[in-house]
Amino acid sequence: MAIAATYNPNAPAQKTGTGSAISNREDLSNELTLLAPEETPLLSLCSKGRASGTFSEWTADKLATPVTTGISEGSDVTSFSDKFADRARLGNYVQIFRRDYLVSNLQNAVSSVGPANVAQAEAKCMRELKRDVEATICSDQDLTVENGAGTPYALRGLGKWLQSTALSGVPTAYLTPSDSIQSGGATLTESSFNTIIGSIFTENGEANSLTCIAGVALRKAISNFTRNDGAASNENIYMVTQDAVAKKVTLSVNLYDSDFGIVNIVNGNPSCMPATSRGYVINPKYLAFNTLIPMGATRLENQGGGERGFVDMTGTLVVKHPRAHGKITA
Repeated sequence: MAIAATYNPNAPAQKTGTGSAISNREDLSNELTLLAPEETPLLSLCSKGRASGTFSEWTADKLATPVTTGISEGSDVTSFSDKFADRARLGNYVQIFRRDYLVSNLQNAVSSVGPANVAQAEAKCMRELKRDVEATICSDQDLTVENGAGTPYALRGLGKWLQSTALSGVPTAYLTPSDSIQSGGATLTESSFNTIIGSIFTENGEANSLTCIAGVALRKAISNFTRNDGAASNENIYMVTQDAVAKKVTLSVNLYDSDFGIVNIVNGNPSCMPATSRGYVINPKYLAFNTLIPMGATRLENQGGGERGFVDMTGTLVVKHPRAHGKITA
């Protein structure tokens, strides 16, 4: 006795032939799954400002070294100091960010999961653009100026701003101290992490104001600061006793309480960090993002093939003082 066959969507003959399976419906869920990290913690930390030109500038200054010698009674003031001799002007070029889309007339008209229409294309471009900005801020990219011959405006990323060696446009006195930059993020020691925090504190004297944006490998290394793996070298490691009633063991580190204040530990976007072992120890007070052209969507003429357009924005990273932050490299 013949049995009706099940419809096979991958067999074209079953779509055009005859039989009971032709009437079977597809099992297509209305749920669309998008698997991609979207958080932009570094951009979110930046205060937001406005740029009015292609080169955004700001000034930085510092106090003189403290003096401990006294003044003789009755002595006159015979020499004077320029209180603005150490003032410096820093700057960064803006960068244009853009994502484009094209949706055919038929695709825009049919019913689809998601859906897959012009509105959704614009929304997806905006989400992608935000990640582009985050990745550029996190990068080691240096600034460039538009030359009309293929080189566009580009902003200087945080990885380039935070270096102790000579940097174009940054006076030596304003370079990031070498102690604020540590290598070996995947195997970072607690001592090295404390060196960064102590170096930053030496510069600004502020505690409890830092946030560490950490790559995956670096975040694991920080969590391992207070763990004991049973090795002989860990005999004197700090240990914590937890209440068994909770039936859980907490191994994550979200707040690091150092000698120079509490540091918030935040996961960096793995798609935007230059490396899994990269990390930035940031004082948000000295970081900003200035926007020249806010994010917006532009629809272009439909020339017959479908709806076209793009989403763009223009802005730049403002590192108000390079000595206020720290960096952890591979």
